[in-house]
Amino acid sequence: MLAIAFASTLLLATSSWADSVLDQPAPELVGLHPVVQLSVANAGSRLVSVGERGVVLLSDDQGKSWRQGRVPVSTTLTRVAFSDSENGWAVGHSGVVIHSSDGGETWVKQLDGVAVAQIELEAARREADDSGDSQRRIREAERLVAEGADKPFLAVFFDDALNGMIFGAYGLAFSTSDGGKSWESLMGSVQDADGFHIYSAVTVQGKLYLAGEQGLLLQSSNGGGTFSRIESPSNATIFGITASPSVMLVYGLKGRLYRSDDGGGNWTRVEMPEATISAGVYVAGDTFLLANERGQVFRSKDGGRTFLQVPTNNLAPVTGLALATDGVIVQSGLRGVSRITEMEHREELAQ
Repeated sequence: MLAIAFASTLLLATSSWADSVLDQPAPELVGLHPVVQLSVANAGSRLVSVGERGVVLLSDDQGKSWRQGRVPVSTTLTRVAFSDSENGWAVGHSGVVIHSSDGGETWVKQLDGVAVAQIELEAARREADDSGDSQRRIREAERLVAEGADKPFLAVFFDDALNGMIFGAYGLAFSTSDGGKSWESLMGSVQDADGFHIYSAVTVQGKLYLAGEQGLLLQSSNGGGTFSRIESPSNATIFGITASPSVMLVYGLKGRLYRSDDGGGNWTRVEMPEATISAGVYVAGDTFLLANERGQVFRSKDGGRTFLQVPTNNLAPVTGLALATDGVIVQSGLRGVSRITEMEHREELAQ
């Protein structure tokens, strides 16, 4: 089932289709009938979820009820992140990046695949030398321009309301230092990604880590100026990274879960059911939450060393997790976004 969810994030469209969804606002849902949602995040006390057809959903009552935000595009949105209660970014298909400055109520388009390709082509030519890698980069950038707006972004990371990065399919990588008003290519910095899809970005102890296809793990010690590969614990695709101030967990295909407390220098495998782990979130202290393609939810209270399944009413594949202010887990997934009820120790999780 997870293959369905993640295939949804990677469907590549024709240029004509991409152009149309970039010009059309997200449809208004009647009765908010279930629509696939691929990511959910906290915006202060509000919850914001994004998914197919550009649909953005908002909840101000811990996920008990939802209403729709106003979005200028109808392309699938794959990830959402907020730097504070007001400023948030969502990324998705067709190279789209949208921004909200009012907690997700309204959104504006900041970037699309046409602009992405042109930015990369200009950067590739500007940074060119006589090396084979440099000339190869120019050819790839020219191909991006020729193919149009058809490549998805899959990860978004913001330090604050000004400084952020976005990553995606085939090693797409861009940064901004002005809140998304302008963007710069990082493609030259992530050439070690070898064109693999990048699914996740997180900071741990001042370093930025990227994870992705075929066990890809990259590390930057200078805020994304340069990236280098670090040894991966597996060649299986990593769909996510979640981290506390001292512990990093990477998870992905067939229940693969690995833990490191030294910034990825050494890894320990954590035993989990053989079902693809599709979402994770660090709560507080030593508590982590994970969910998989079967809709199972797991909690660790010992810093990710062991996980126990949490009894829930959830039967749908999970694509994202967030913690509501009342301590209840909220999930995005193939059946929309909702609270995962009947959980044990909700009060403990909220502490």
